[in-house]
Amino acid sequence: MADTELELMQGTLDLLVLKALSWGPRHGYAVAQWIADRTRDELVVEDGALYTALHRLRARGWVESEWGRSESNRTARYYQLTPAGRKQLAIRVSRWERYAAAVARVLRTA
Repeated sequence: MADTELELMQGTLDLLVLKALSWGPRHGYAVAQWIADRTRDELVVEDGALYTALHRLRARGWVESEWGRSESNRTARYYQLTPAGRKQLAIRVSRWERYAAAVARVLRTA
C-alpha cells in the first residue's frame, strides 16, 4: 500500500456500510462503489471485508437482504437497513463524531 493511500480504520466499516444503505437498498458492489465515490477513492473496501461486514450486520438484525437483479441483469443480493439498523446508524454516527472531535482536539494541541 502506498503512503498516500488511507487504510480503513478498524471499527469504521460497519458505520460506512450502514450509511451507504441509509440511501436505499444496494447490492454489495454498489455499497463498495458508494463508499469509494463519497471518499473520492481515498477508501477502498476489499470484497472479503465488505461481505464479512454485511453478514455480520445481517446477523445482528441491522440489515436484511433479498435477491434481485442488478443493473447488468445479474442475480445479486440486495441489502437494506432495518429499523434497528437505522437506530444503530444514529448511535454510531454520534459516537464517531464525538471520537473524531476528541482526536482533533489532541491534534490541534500546540
